[in-house]
Amino acid sequence: MTQRLMLLDTASLYFRAFYGVPDSIRRSDGTPVNAVRGLLDMIARLTTDYEATHLIACWDDDWRPRWRVELLPTYKAHRVAEEVTGNPDVETVPDPLEAQLPMIRRTLELAGIAVVGAAEHEADDVIGTYASTASMPVDVVTGDRDLFQVIDDDRDVRVIYTARGMKNLDVMTDASVVAKYRVLPGQYADYATLRGDASDGLPGVSGIGEKTAASLLAEYGTLDSLLEAAEDPDSGLSSPVRSKLAKAADYLAVAPKVVKVVRDLDLPTPKKAGAELHPITGDERAELEKLGTEWNLGGSVTRLLEAFDRYK
Repeated sequence: MTQRLMLLDTASLYFRAFYGVPDSIRRSDGTPVNAVRGLLDMIARLTTDYEATHLIACWDDDWRPRWRVELLPTYKAHRVAEEVTGNPDVETVPDPLEAQLPMIRRTLELAGIAVVGAAEHEADDVIGTYASTASMPVDVVTGDRDLFQVIDDDRDVRVIYTARGMKNLDVMTDASVVAKYRVLPGQYADYATLRGDASDGLPGVSGIGEKTAASLLAEYGTLDSLLEAAEDPDSGLSSPVRSKLAKAADYLAVAPKVVKVVRDLDLPTPKKAGAELHPITGDERAELEKLGTEWNLGGSVTRLLEAFDRYK
């Protein structure tokens, strides 16, 4: 089997599972288990359908890093439940999902799935680092289009995009990003900076939407080159665009660093992280089967076991 590393944007997937599987599915004490069930089914299907040989569940050790907030205070501000001095802020997470996170971590542990996070960084940064340094083809599984910036046909890095649901997955490559957004993956972070993204608290440049952002990047290549053109009276850049960029100067000075994923974190190699997939055996298998019954996980545990058994 050809080696292929799958990187999970884990929070993106367990949120999708939580909202996609009925929360009437509960264990005997009344705790919902829909997110656990859904995530295990996703992993079983994804690793099988896309023939992953290695898997890392990338984790948000800090979903809203202070260094990003210091650059751009609006970053994810609408999702803060509680600000915490000296520690990551508390994210707004539905209580029934919050109660399932320890169960999710436990099932991943028993399944032998590598879970990797990094202090003061998001899962996106973990993904960005592995996608940029892996010695094998990479599939990134996410519902976050900001991660389109890591797509690279030359290195065989794709995004399995979940925004339309698990029955309508999109495999995003250089060509599909260009077809949909009219920018290359390498331009996507600049495109997102210009366009803005309300879901992440990025205001963008007022008056510059998706079409204009794509057109400007098609002409100038990068945001830096565009800003250089805005400073050059002979560049041919229109006065209205110059004015819009000038009004957003403070934002444009910091936003690129916020939007671009980090690609050089000091992380364990996939080998050291234990990313290579293998059958779930021995005490771990017995414990997972036991929890599958006690936690009312239904067939999701069986499907995961069967998916991993093929790595014998």
